[in-house]
Amino acid sequence: MRTSNPLLNQSTFAPVVVPGEKQMTLQGTVNKTGLFLLMTFFTAVYTWNMAMENPGSAMTWIVGGAIAGFVLAIITSFKPAWSPVTGSMYALAEGLFLGGISAMYEKQFQGIALQAVLLTGGTCLALLAAYSMRLIRATENFKLGIFAATGGIALVYLTTIVLGFFGIQIPYIHESGLIGIGFSAFVVVIAALNLVLDFDFIENGCANGAPKYMEWYAAFGLLVTLVWLYIEILRLLSKLARRD
Repeated sequence: MRTSNPLLNQSTFAPVVVPGEKQMTLQGTVNKTGLFLLMTFFTAVYTWNMAMENPGSAMTWIVGGAIAGFVLAIITSFKPAWSPVTGSMYALAEGLFLGGISAMYEKQFQGIALQAVLLTGGTCLALLAAYSMRLIRATENFKLGIFAATGGIALVYLTTIVLGFFGIQIPYIHESGLIGIGFSAFVVVIAALNLVLDFDFIENGCANGAPKYMEWYAAFGLLVTLVWLYIEILRLLSKLARRD
């Protein structure tokens, strides 16, 4: 079993299955995911209000949330047993970041944040329904393709960051032209398909009797994908808005 989400892979569950322990369940994972989303929402509202009133005062929370979220994601990926605590902290940190960033986009393009939220939620529910009805199957070739595409996107973003330190920008893909919109649309599709792999992995984890705390870890990994999908949809919508 393989998933392109680096936080959810075969080695995550295999070494932690212990006979006799309470086991991971699908409902438990859904409950933990819902809790993480609520925590993200609450802190997002906080920085949203701050950024709407005074963007400068919210910048510290935005940057701090982004850095803290990254560090907590790394820690949780190496210590899944800590995920009830570190996953919760990650959700709170990402809320601080997402609320501020969303407010900044909203000031430029009114209504864009709500559109991004609805599209993210709708995409997740549609893919979950398609996966549940077996309209989409996470075959090994499918997983390998998404893994390669996700790695390629990560490489492009990393290159963009490194070149940015030298004042160099990769042309077209980050602009609002057809190439830029096409690139963002492709990234949105890949981010969405990562949800399919996450659903597949969680289902298999429950079937294989993973321990109870892995519900928190699986919910954390799913939240990481949802955050990525939301950001990419926000970027795509902003590019489309700039062409109007």
